Amino acid sequence: MSLIVKICGLSTRETLGVALDAGADMVGFVFFPPSPRHLSLETARDLGRQAKGRASKVALTVDADDATLANIVEALQPDILQLHGGETVARLRDIKQKFGLPVMKAIAVETPADLAPLPGYAAVADSILFDARAPKEATRPGGLGAVFDWHVLDNLDLKLPFLVSGGLHAENVAQAVRITRAGGVDVSSGVERAPGVKDAEMIRAFIRAARAAENDTTLTTAGVR
Repeated sequence: MSLIVKICGLSTRETLGVALDAGADMVGFVFFPPSPRHLSLETARDLGRQAKGRASKVALTVDADDATLANIVEALQPDILQLHGGETVARLRDIKQKFGLPVMKAIAVETPADLAPLPGYAAVADSILFDARAPKEATRPGGLGAVFDWHVLDNLDLKLPFLVSGGLHAENVAQAVRITRAGGVDVSSGVERAPGVKDAEMIRAFIRAARAAENDTTLTTAGVR
């Protein structure tokens, strides 16, 4: 399978266009007011139209209630809901039932103990995103540029597709893919020149590096190298 490349936290037509033209498989939009990447529903509607049919649209929320989710779904018409808060397994099940959309659950990782809730989430979610655990003083759970120890996933036995995130950029994405054997990579702050401000060339460079890593991993797995 091809490596899924997700560019998250997009907020302008220009940078979304760059991500789409460069071949991103997923484009993520943040709906969480404390984040510098937070979108209004009006902007989301416009960007959603631009991305339609070109990449999977992912709506990132943090412990959002049903009314908030309904407004986001109406405006963006996302393909996937990314739940990045402390949502329980029961809440995931409820959201899937109410909105009829695939759910990606983000799990904050620092030590192997953080994987304890994984079986419960994996029974309900359609995919898992492993992200670096935010510091206690942080005001948001992701997009902070922190990297977790990818070897925590060494003995992972997961039947679901999974992505890795947290501090990825063009220079380390190949190593992340090689160590984790993830089916996808997710970047936000690693393609920004300032918090919430995406950089076109950094987006292009990240996608190029991810595609090169994908080819390297394929060759290695096949025993060519």
